[in-house]
Amino acid sequence: MSARTLVRSLIATTGALAVLSLTGCGAISSSDSGASDDGSFKLASYIQQRIDDDKPMRIKLSYHDPSLAFATPISAGMKKAGTEFKAETALIGPTGGDAAKQVSEIQTLIQQKAVDGLAVSSASSDALKPVIAQAYNAGIPVISFNTDNPASKQMGFVGQDLKASGESQAKRLREELKGTKNGKVVVFSVDTGAGWSHDRFGGFKKGMEGSGLEIVGPVNVGNEPSAAYNTVESTMSGQSGVVALAGLDCCSTTAAAKWASGAKGKGSLPMVGFDLLPQTAEYLENGVINFTISQNPTEQGYQAVKVLFDFLSKGTEITGVNTGAQFVTRENLGEATVEK
Repeated sequence: MSARTLVRSLIATTGALAVLSLTGCGAISSSDSGASDDGSFKLASYIQQRIDDDKPMRIKLSYHDPSLAFATPISAGMKKAGTEFKAETALIGPTGGDAAKQVSEIQTLIQQKAVDGLAVSSASSDALKPVIAQAYNAGIPVISFNTDNPASKQMGFVGQDLKASGESQAKRLREELKGTKNGKVVVFSVDTGAGWSHDRFGGFKKGMEGSGLEIVGPVNVGNEPSAAYNTVESTMSGQSGVVALAGLDCCSTTAAAKWASGAKGKGSLPMVGFDLLPQTAEYLENGVINFTISQNPTEQGYQAVKVLFDFLSKGTEITGVNTGAQFVTRENLGEATVEK
């Protein structure tokens, strides 16, 4: 008998799984049909069989847009965990953030019984909610990562507190503005329709309350670099009285910083953002960006796999992981990890 099978047998014998709390999702046992009538989670029988046969766990991370630069460090963390835990891992998802395609891809995995553990970063919280429920009801352990979907049947979340990070960004920006009470702050996002963007911008607005400053946006720039820059440029050409710029993600940050660097000169207009791509690091070094907030994407990829693997192999409770928010400035840039 394998070590994993032995662990499962011992847990089943002691009845520990009957009382295991999964962030409100109930207990776990093996079943052909997934969730029971009382809403508790039941592991699919085909997954239990793979565990009993000591087969590698197939863990998929469905990311809302793998073409984004942010996906690269997520994939690196995922692969590291896959190697460490001897799991078969893959980063999947629709290019361009197409929610319908993401749903279809996940449904295919469910129907073909091609996944043992699933982590989802939603292109749209509302659109992905039903398919997350489908996975849960089919007996597939499912969590969210990078973008939270708390109203769904996710069993946990791995990533940054998006609302809190947006609020922190705004409060730190106000410190950079040294009490400025008049003017506009223009905010950009790579995808204003995404749930993560709503959450982060909601936090940003809360952090700006009482400042007296007018928030313009968020302006949708898309994920194609040239088009994103053009959108920033056209937006700024129609604005006056701007006192600061803010990006809510990796790609809108670099697009806005490129404009700030060329049109306004280094450091003349406070600019803040998110994530730490190589370009962002250069803008920090050159004084174009005042600060950015790293959300540790490599750790998100790693922990998403680890949480699911530990649950499958050991019956470890899924409680989620907060990967935190690190303020990166020119002064501490050397201590931060660039998201290559």
